[in-house]
Amino acid sequence: MSATIIDGKAVARDIQLQLAEDVRSLARDRGVVPGLAVILVGDDPASRVYVNNKRRMCEKLGMYSEEHLLPAATPREEITNLIKRLNADDRIHGILVQLPLPDRLDERAVLEAVDPSKDVDGFHPVNMGRLVMGSPVFVPCTPAGIMELIRRTGIDLAGKRATVVGRSNIVGKPVSLLLLAQHATVTICHSRTVDLVGVCREADILVVAAGRARLIGRDHVKPGAVVIDVGINREPSGLVGDVDFDEVREVAGYLTPVPGGVGPMTIAMLMKNTILAARRFAYCEHP
Repeated sequence: MSATIIDGKAVARDIQLQLAEDVRSLARDRGVVPGLAVILVGDDPASRVYVNNKRRMCEKLGMYSEEHLLPAATPREEITNLIKRLNADDRIHGILVQLPLPDRLDERAVLEAVDPSKDVDGFHPVNMGRLVMGSPVFVPCTPAGIMELIRRTGIDLAGKRATVVGRSNIVGKPVSLLLLAQHATVTICHSRTVDLVGVCREADILVVAAGRARLIGRDHVKPGAVVIDVGINREPSGLVGDVDFDEVREVAGYLTPVPGGVGPMTIAMLMKNTILAARRFAYCEHP
C-alpha cells in the first residue's frame, strides 16, 4: 500500500482560478478591487519570502497590495498607528501582520489593533471567538487550507476520529474547532501527551503541526488514515515536515508532502479571505 499524495499546489491552482474570476466580478459589478496590506517588522529571511509570495499572488489575481516594511526596532505605538491608518483606508480590505514579530513586541496587542472586519488572518479575538461559537467569518488561513485538502479526499468527517498534534493558536486550536464543526471526534496532543504513538494510531485523520522534524513515523499512523503534515523544518538536505514522509507513505491512505502540501493552500486561503472582506465592504455586510 502506498498513500495517495495530496497535491496542495494543484488544489491551490484550482482555487486561484475561481478567485481571479471573483476579483474580476467584484471590480465589474461594484467597482471594488480587493486590497491587502502586509506589515513586516524586522528582516527575518523566511518572513521576507512569505511576504514576496503574497505580493506576487495579489498581482496574479489582479488585486491591490501594499507592503509596509518596518525596522525591527520600530516602537509598538508606531506599528499600531500604521494599523489604525490602514483600518480607515477604503482601498485596504485585508491587513496582515507577518508573524513572528520581534520578541520585544507584544504580539497580542499588535494583532488586536487590526479591525476585525479586515483581519484576514483570522487571529483577532473577535474572529477566533466567532470560530469557537460556530459562526466564523474569517477562518485562519492554514487551518482553512487543511480543511480544503481533507475535503478533496472525499472522506466524510462525521463520526471519524481526528487527532491534532500541536495546540498553537495559529493551527492546532482552530483546526480542531473546524474538525469538530464537521462532526469529527477530536483529540489534541501536545508535549505532555502520554503515549503519543497510541493516541495518534487511533486517528482516521491525523493533522501534525508540532514543529519537530519527522516526529511522526510509521508506528504513529493507522493504516489508511489521512495524514496532513503542517510542519516546515529546514535541514541541510532541504525542507522536511513533521511527518517522516518515506515511512508514513507506506501506511497512510492520503498524505501531504513538504513542500507542496499545506503551504500553497495557506496563501490561497489568505487571498480568499481578502476577497471575502472586499465583498463584505462592497455590499455593506456586517457580522
